[in-house]
Amino acid sequence: MEIKRDLYLKKLLNSRHNGMIKVVTGLRRSGKSYLLFNLFADALIRDGVQDNHIIKINLEDRRNMSLRDPDNLLKHIDSLLADNQMYYILLDEIQLVSEFEDVLNSYLQVNNADVYVTGSNAKLLSKDVITEFRGRGSEIRLHPLSFLEFMSVQEQPDRYDLKLLYEYMQYGGLPKIATTKDENERKEYLQSLFTQTYIRDIKERYSIQLDADLEELIDVIASSIGSLTNPFKIQNTFKSVKQSSITVNTIKNYLDYMQDAFIIEKAARYDIKGRKYIDTPYKYYFEDLGLRNARLNFRQTEQTHLMENLIYNELRLRGYSVDVGQVVLNSRNPKGISERKQLEVDFVCNKGYDRVYVQSAFALTSLEKQQQEFMSLKHIGDNFQKVVIAGDMQPTYRNDDGILIVNIFDFLLNKVTI
Repeated sequence: MEIKRDLYLKKLLNSRHNGMIKVVTGLRRSGKSYLLFNLFADALIRDGVQDNHIIKINLEDRRNMSLRDPDNLLKHIDSLLADNQMYYILLDEIQLVSEFEDVLNSYLQVNNADVYVTGSNAKLLSKDVITEFRGRGSEIRLHPLSFLEFMSVQEQPDRYDLKLLYEYMQYGGLPKIATTKDENERKEYLQSLFTQTYIRDIKERYSIQLDADLEELIDVIASSIGSLTNPFKIQNTFKSVKQSSITVNTIKNYLDYMQDAFIIEKAARYDIKGRKYIDTPYKYYFEDLGLRNARLNFRQTEQTHLMENLIYNELRLRGYSVDVGQVVLNSRNPKGISERKQLEVDFVCNKGYDRVYVQSAFALTSLEKQQQEFMSLKHIGDNFQKVVIAGDMQPTYRNDDGILIVNIFDFLLNKVTI
């Protein structure tokens, strides 16, 4: 079954012949190889490119082991460049080649070579793209399947299928999950993937010998999605609950490793009225909800937190940089005493000159709950769009304060522009 990834395919097609090395990064098993070797290669052929001008090399294949030598790889590719027409060089798992940076940089000077690579997150990270390719590396970040993509491979899904939404929030959007129906198989796959792939990648890249604290930290972050935290708070938790002497610097490093491997993302706090960032605390969100749930053995599946994480992921997918907002409200209580309140805005989303404030509300079941969710948005004081995404099935509408209330399906299925 073909899973269409039109958003990323369009980015690849638009990046052709831009004089840069195109590097597809993202979470392991999120479909990078399939995107490059299947979807992109097929699109090139439909566009008139001859098959013998698409050079595809899977370096993970043992049959290509000799090509992991940089000189052998160069000679092999050069031998296939038989004329002056454009060649598309697609290399999968490039990190298996020693000195691969030199190999790729060698083709920056070849006018009829357009280079595209994928790599394991343990060896080829987004920050490496900036440094290794002399400023001529172009990153295309691939995410797990969005809910819209997940729905596209289901059999005649209902547009407002709550069961399917909860299934997505439970097992996530890795491509294999979307095409696997057995719950036990899904659980085993996710749990094995976390242990045998992601944690092993981090341990190997950073030579971590004693990994008990790393695994405990992953559990702590998984348990606290949507909650404000910082390395000092986590250290205190380790000390009091785990009797661990792990240092703040080690915690910071481990969190960085998890972010570099695309397992989690950090959202910084932003003072909206003060127009400044607040150093700490932060919120952390998982790139894939299924992996998060698998890490906790599918025990902590609170819908409110999972929906907040889901909305964060969708906003990032749409190209927004996403922060956690804070609005400071100064008022006087009935006794005339001055009070200072900090109201939270779940997400401050920026893209170019555009900004959107977004609140996640699993249910708006009472007037009190509505006032609670709307309060921070009403006190922002600027004219950017303000949105509440609701988990219940009410119609999308705009209230008297100009706040757009969108049900979760209209948001995820792009029925409403945000």
